[in-house]
Amino acid sequence: MSAPFVYDEVDRDALDAVVIVPHFLGPAPEGGKGAERYVYLRSAVRPPVEMRDAARSAVPEPEIRALWEAPAGLVEPDEETPEGIVRCARRELAEEVGFDLPTGAFRLLGPSTFPCPGVIAERHHYFHVEVDPAQRGEPSLDGSPLEAAGIVVAVPLREALRACRDGDLADAKTELALRRLAEVLLG
Repeated sequence: MSAPFVYDEVDRDALDAVVIVPHFLGPAPEGGKGAERYVYLRSAVRPPVEMRDAARSAVPEPEIRALWEAPAGLVEPDEETPEGIVRCARRELAEEVGFDLPTGAFRLLGPSTFPCPGVIAERHHYFHVEVDPAQRGEPSLDGSPLEAAGIVVAVPLREALRACRDGDLADAKTELALRRLAEVLLG
């Protein structure tokens, strides 16, 4: 038992989240030969990142602070079961990217993680799902201003991983999900 101390902690009703990597095999970009694996990513404005005080940063802050992320979202109270988190992944994929797929299409992408356990007890549950780009509709969105301003792009997996290595894709949950997908696909 320690002496009492002050500690900053964040809590919220929806505590867990899903992270989904939708992917497909498509033609090699720029006239290349063969096929290449693509992933869908979303842009998102994240107020804490956007409002980050650049003067307090140990390294220079990028001028544009919007992030590219794998689709993700919070688990609702009626989804707080192992089956429910798959339903949550299905719902989030439709809301954020525009694919309406059966829950049986979703595959776990490794164990869950705690992305920032020193501040919040949020747990991320990772999934991947193979999609057909021709079946993509408009994202249904959830009414959030953060989703309304989002942009969806399909990029080659190797380019997304390069962006992680170069620091151009700075979202940790997305990098972990992409690396896990690469491991699954490479055997």
